[in-house]
Amino acid sequence: MTVPYYHLYEFNHAALGPARAAADLTRLFYQNPFNPLSQTHVGRSIAAACELFERSTRRYGKPAFGLDTTVVSGIRVPVTEEVVWRKPFCRLVRFERAAPNQGRVDPKVLVVAPMSGHYATLLRGTVEALLPRHDVYITDWEDARMVSVAEGRFDLDDYVDYVIEMLHALGGDTHVVAVCQPSVPVLAAVSVMAKREDPFAPLTMTLMGGPIDTRRNPTAVNKLAEERDIEWFRRNVVMKVPFPHPGVYRDVYPGFLQLGGFMSMNLDRHVGAHKEFYEHLVKGDGDSAAKHREFYDEYLAVMDLTAEFYLQTVETVFMTHALPKGEMMHRGERVDPGAIRHTALLTVEGEKDDITGGGQTEAAHDLCTGLADDWKVHYTQPGVGHYGVFNGSRWRAEICPRLADFILTHNQRSVAAKAAGARRAAARAADEAPARKVVDDLKRIGGVGPKLEAQLNKEGIFLFSQLIELTDAQVDDLDRRIGGAGRIRRDDWIGQARRLMAPT
Repeated sequence: MTVPYYHLYEFNHAALGPARAAADLTRLFYQNPFNPLSQTHVGRSIAAACELFERSTRRYGKPAFGLDTTVVSGIRVPVTEEVVWRKPFCRLVRFERAAPNQGRVDPKVLVVAPMSGHYATLLRGTVEALLPRHDVYITDWEDARMVSVAEGRFDLDDYVDYVIEMLHALGGDTHVVAVCQPSVPVLAAVSVMAKREDPFAPLTMTLMGGPIDTRRNPTAVNKLAEERDIEWFRRNVVMKVPFPHPGVYRDVYPGFLQLGGFMSMNLDRHVGAHKEFYEHLVKGDGDSAAKHREFYDEYLAVMDLTAEFYLQTVETVFMTHALPKGEMMHRGERVDPGAIRHTALLTVEGEKDDITGGGQTEAAHDLCTGLADDWKVHYTQPGVGHYGVFNGSRWRAEICPRLADFILTHNQRSVAAKAAGARRAAARAADEAPARKVVDDLKRIGGVGPKLEAQLNKEGIFLFSQLIELTDAQVDDLDRRIGGAGRIRRDDWIGQARRLMAPT
């Protein structure tokens, strides 16, 4: 019999509601400036204890990014959040800057936030440092308990598809930055796009503190996965979302379990931080108390993950090591990082990272065999742990400038390459046959109209040759994904594509 831990957690949270309200009321009473006890050690001690109890038993909601302004060309300008793409499990958010120079075109940067418990707002500092010189977009993943089961499943294959669709939505010439967990699906997505010769493949790919090959310098997190089989995780950490959440009956890896895992890795540090918080409140050290609240308001806000995504990630990344072994599959197609030839690679690690061991992210260089050496860069930041790779003073002062330089170098290289290509094409136009088009007009296939062509493009199909190379399983999967109801086979798209490619 499975113990309904999620239901017990909800019951416990509800049962503590009156005590939490009483503690908050007591805190307000002893902090009221008209109460003489508020100026005494006893009064401050009671107020501090009540606040500590209320904060320790509350459920923390999703924080706001709170990035209202940035500095562009020395001028402070307003920033607004705009949702530019949306699907059931993710929103793509753009931080639009009111730049003083309307003709300014900064590199487009897609920041892929981790889907590993915390919200995308954990990367607030990452986005803030990138904003002055980049047009920044970020993946804002949805809490699985808030997504109805009617919206269907979401697994690692879907994650890869989402990344590809977002790169298509951004229209090319994009730089992708994957922070921690998404390093594997982002590398897989770029590999799939490179194999398809997708024109929307990113110009650069930056992987930061990601578990590309967890066989290198395994950490405690990696060893836990090696000591258990996948059924252990299925039995012990997968639970159904209880009523009244919108995702009721969805199988998830609950956020409160993830938070327990995070905190248990450094339990003494967290206990000490809360003890110091209490002492700061008693002493009246408001600045230190405010910093504690700011950090833990973010750290304690967690989201559920779909069970299928979590289990597939654990098995693929931490148990079978499918990507570095060349065995990872996406929709029946082998993921081959060696196919990447036009996307420059930067990997970043932290010297003291106790979550992703040294060398695990750098392993991507060995997999991307198709890239020239000068298109691959690795950097290890001295003196920082996992979170210091993408947040904090070292990120702002040392890592982000390197990332910005890497992006600018290859952004300019892309512009120069396009200009040179255009000049060469113009010079040959008079006496050479026209060059092969980047994409084929898929509407020439009988039964394919503008809407179906757009859907095929979203799935990464741009060429007749890509249709011809599909296996039977891939044909069935593609037909299902575009809602073709058997149209691909019925109208013989593969045969039509073959005939259209035949020399006339």
